[in-house]
Amino acid sequence: MKEIPKTYNFKEIEKEIYPFWLKVGFFNPDKLPKRFKKAYCIVLPPPNVTGELHMGHALNATIQDILIRWKRLRGFKTLWVPGIDHAGIATQNVVEKQLKKEGISRLDLGKERFLKKVWEWVEKYGGIILEQFKKLGCSLDWSRKAFTLDKKYCKAINQAFVHYYKKGWIYRGQRPINWCPRCQTSLSDLEVEHKESKGNLWYIRYPLKEGKRQGAKGKGGYIVVATTRPETMLGDAAVAVNPSDKRYKNLIGKKVILPLVKRTIPIVADGLVDPKFGTGAVKVTPAHDFLDYKIYQKHKLEFIPVIDENRKITQNAPLPYQGLDIKEARKKIIEDLKKEGLLEKVEKYTISLPQCYRCKTIIEIIPSEQWFLKMEKLAQLSKKVVRGGKIKFQPKSFEKGYFAWLDNIQDWCISRQIWWGHPLPIWRCQKKTKNYFLSLEKPKRCLVCGKCKPKQIDDVLDTWFSSALWPFAVLGWPQKTKDLKTFYPTDVLVTGRDIINLWVARMIFSGLEFMKKIPFRRVFIHPTILTKEGKRMSKSLGTGIDPLELVKKYGVDATRFGLAWQLTGIQDLRFGEEHIVMGKKFCNKIWNASRFLMLSLSGSKNILLPSKLKTLKEAKHLGVADKKILNALEKTIKSVNKNLENFQFGKATQTLYHFFWHQFCDFYIEKAKEKLAKGSTSQKNQTKKVLLFVLLASLKLLHPFMPYITEKIYQMLPLKNKEKSIMIESWPQ
Repeated sequence: MKEIPKTYNFKEIEKEIYPFWLKVGFFNPDKLPKRFKKAYCIVLPPPNVTGELHMGHALNATIQDILIRWKRLRGFKTLWVPGIDHAGIATQNVVEKQLKKEGISRLDLGKERFLKKVWEWVEKYGGIILEQFKKLGCSLDWSRKAFTLDKKYCKAINQAFVHYYKKGWIYRGQRPINWCPRCQTSLSDLEVEHKESKGNLWYIRYPLKEGKRQGAKGKGGYIVVATTRPETMLGDAAVAVNPSDKRYKNLIGKKVILPLVKRTIPIVADGLVDPKFGTGAVKVTPAHDFLDYKIYQKHKLEFIPVIDENRKITQNAPLPYQGLDIKEARKKIIEDLKKEGLLEKVEKYTISLPQCYRCKTIIEIIPSEQWFLKMEKLAQLSKKVVRGGKIKFQPKSFEKGYFAWLDNIQDWCISRQIWWGHPLPIWRCQKKTKNYFLSLEKPKRCLVCGKCKPKQIDDVLDTWFSSALWPFAVLGWPQKTKDLKTFYPTDVLVTGRDIINLWVARMIFSGLEFMKKIPFRRVFIHPTILTKEGKRMSKSLGTGIDPLELVKKYGVDATRFGLAWQLTGIQDLRFGEEHIVMGKKFCNKIWNASRFLMLSLSGSKNILLPSKLKTLKEAKHLGVADKKILNALEKTIKSVNKNLENFQFGKATQTLYHFFWHQFCDFYIEKAKEKLAKGSTSQKNQTKKVLLFVLLASLKLLHPFMPYITEKIYQMLPLKNKEKSIMIESWPQ
């Protein structure tokens, strides 16, 4: 038996153990012993290739590793697939910033040379975050590492695109989209963040073409419209009121003169109008507002774009405003409205400003020719499996937001105007430039005119289009692989609430559409980690905490333990470092208790223990203390299993802590010391056997949470028929 060192040194243990795990190879299910048969699979939510580990990643990875190690100990053939996302916009932004420091832009380089630069950056920095996952002790199968720009993965994306295209679900059309002026690309609604900001509500008089002013005394007829964006009025197509609003009943169907533009537009009635907003009468600008676009479609109004991709006023507006930046245009419009006596009043108003989720630039809603994926039938698929209980959310409350999004879903804008990403396999005829055709390879001739050299369009696919295929593409789809047959559907998806619609819903309908099966059975939504004061953790704001600094200070096991301890069901987790400190003290307790036991077993070798707790409980000569600790162990095993099945990681951690510290150490080890000092030979032997059995069981129970210390102590135990690693031991029965 190896002598256990006096002091617990986590740095030395971590340095030794992870290479040992990689060597024995049990992260790979193919290398597990034959008794591991029933498959259990989790796919890692792919971090961005630009990413570095933050507390959210650490929490997410800890949860998944707990589940994987627990299931592996229970005899499952476990697979945890790692991988990274190419992160189109984010990665392009990073490289562009780097080029800017050198005084050049991507346009200076051209597309081919710029993409070469991006690949160089990815080769140098793209694997950092996965290496950081290793520092958390994650038992990911590195032999199956995936990347959304791998050749195999690209084939899967092309297959998906072709499938949708041939069904007629992918189409090109013009409609309002979210546009980032900084990134010069379209964004989906889910990629837009909203930030509350102080603004104004302008009340503008729209003169009636005929009739009296509604609801007011005095000469001159007009209807008052309230707006937070007066610059868009240049493209107004109507004024809308709610049909149930009695104030405007007599004006429905009448016409007004659009201020400054002098164009005649109608007053329409629509149930989408909120009668409580402003005056209850709203301007309708279909080209620059999603709600207005719906009204436009129903009432067949004009569609007049007045803001371009650079936030400039277009030539569709009156001459004095053409070419102005929207801020300048707003200022001039307000001045002109005042001059004409058409600005009734201005009120302070809190507005929700949409901004790019990557660069934080204010988003413009502008009309654009884009590629869309029809969502109606896919949304129905996604709703059906969750309503039917085939996929269960934990906590269940998150299903409400999931359904709300699907019930109001719009067609998905899947094209992006950037260079880094998956090119759309769409080619444009150079003679009939409004004609496009599908081709996965460079066509030898144009399929439209048969004469020109067609050009592939520059657009790339939305990053979320590729990641929607993740659960089955990483397992080899569209090929019919052994991995797909064995591990699909996967078992659990562990993710945050912010990407339920961005990613989770899209994986669900993709799995159902392409595999005809759900992609996972359960979705665990883990909490968002906040600071102790309840603020968002942010590196740029100085409120972030680097998990690797905690690892460096306290060790992996203490960090994982402290994170798991705080998973108590709340969705806004106020992180406390004191729980990591407690984890470090617990590691010392485990170490010292193990050292005491091994010193008590000095000289003993190849001890054979019963495989089941029941067998030991039926042994002769058990004392009161022996029975008490074995009963407590039995309750602990049942409690930990139940809590892990229900994703109650905090309860499981706390149960193990109290059992080991208070019942095993404070109670039983103290009683054992008396027996070992004064008891008979048979009592001493029985006590040693119970001590070793309970310690071994405790190490197995603790292993998913604290893998390093449990592996190290296990390797030093004087057991017969010991496995190569505690990872493939049998879970306590």
